[in-house]
Formats: sequence, structure tokens, C-alpha cells
Amino acid sequence: MRILITNDDGINAAGLAVLQTIAEEIAGPDGEVWTVAPAFEQSGVGHCISYTHPMMIAKLGERRFAAEGSPADCVLAGLYDVMTDAKPDLVLSGVNRGNNSAENTLYSGTIGGAMEAALQGLPAIALSQFYGPGNAKLDNPYEAAAQHGAGVVRKILASGLESDEDYRLFYNVNFPPVAGANVKGSAIVTQGYRRDCFFTVEPHHSPSGRKFLWIKGGPQHTPTAEGTDAAANLDGYISVTPMRADLTAHDQIQPLKDAFAK
Repeated sequence: MRILITNDDGINAAGLAVLQTIAEEIAGPDGEVWTVAPAFEQSGVGHCISYTHPMMIAKLGERRFAAEGSPADCVLAGLYDVMTDAKPDLVLSGVNRGNNSAENTLYSGTIGGAMEAALQGLPAIALSQFYGPGNAKLDNPYEAAAQHGAGVVRKILASGLESDEDYRLFYNVNFPPVAGANVKGSAIVTQGYRRDCFFTVEPHHSPSGRKFLWIKGGPQHTPTAEGTDAAANLDGYISVTPMRADLTAHDQIQPLKDAFAK
């Protein structure tokens, strides 16, 4: 199996090293793992692509490249520049430092990389490691992802990733903020919503008096509804959520048609 990996934390991120190990286990001894990751951190860029300016790409080693762009850019670079002899069989994005559950999903560059792969017609899985008191001070905060990542990917692959739909499935996996031995299992759940938890801005002034704004996130340990991602994570479970890039509110099509027909 040929696997392309990327992330949004950057080419030197610890989580990417964890993902490399997971991918190598999935690819097997006769497989290949290719890395195309951002040269610098790209957290929070979502599905952004560098449409209006070029990006530099550099080869750092055997099947290892850094691109000055977003995770979605890196997937495009991997498909159309780095791996031109044959496309990958699977794209893995992560392992992100921090959760991409609930509303974080919409901002995540990790998700953006997997989404771009799905739009290109490829099987794709995004993986993220929730941080909390149960793992933040471990020697390896990614312990849950490292111990259980390959198993989860195998189960998703066994469920069947082939698709002929226009907006094909991709998967969002979040590992709970606990030690590897304390993971309770996996839960197939929907995307949650943290109520009263929003991104805001916090103003600061430089020594010269100029005003700068820092983007500030909300509490990450607010449980979401039962049967959703963050709730499962905070209860010690790996959340697995199937997703599509189709943003249509399908349940509202007929009511809107009825309203316009009046």
C-alpha cells in the first residue's frame, strides 16, 4: 500500500512522527509511506489552499517533503508533483496536537488535508490527539494515538472506503485525553457542538503601542451531547465520525421549496 501523510502542525511535529509509525504499520513491509507536510505550523487554516501565490517545496529526505503551504496544499503537492508515478492508496492527516472534535472540525487544517484528499477521490482519515490532565504530562502525550491508531485505521479500511459518490466519505478520528492503557474502546459518533464555547479575540499592545489581536479558543473540556465526538473522547473513547464535504442542509430543501412556492 502507498500512503501519503500530512498534518497541520508542521513537518517537525511530534504527532507527525507518530503518524509515520502508524502509516508504516498499515503500509506493511512492501508498502511506501510518503510525507508532504507544511514547512511551518498551519493550525486553524481549515481547507485553505494557496490559490493566489506559489509555494516552495523542498525534499528533506527519502519520500519526505516540506511545502510552504496548507495541509490541503500539501495533498495537492503530493498528488501532482511528488507522487506523479502513481497516486496513493490512502491519505492520513495528523496526528494533530489537540482535539478536532465538535466545532474545532470546521477550523482544522488536519481535517482540511483529509477533505482535499476525499475531493480528489482518495480514501482519507484525519487523526487527532485530545489533550487533558490524563495525558498532557505523560512522556508521550500521543500515547493513546500511538497504541491504538493503526488498529482504528485498519477497522475503518475494513468497513470499506471505496466510493463512487461525488462527495466521498472521509473520516475524523479523535483519541481521548488519557493514557493508552486507559482507552475504553471506540465509538462511532456524530460531530458534536460545545454550547457557549466560541473563538474570540484578546487584544494586546506592543511596546511601541501598536494593537494586536490574539485569537482565543474556548474551554475544550465542555462535554457535547451524548452520542457525539467530544462527549465520547472525554469519557475515554476514541471517536470515529464519517464525514462529507457536502455542506447542504438536506433536511431544509423541501421546506424551503414549499416556502418559495407560496
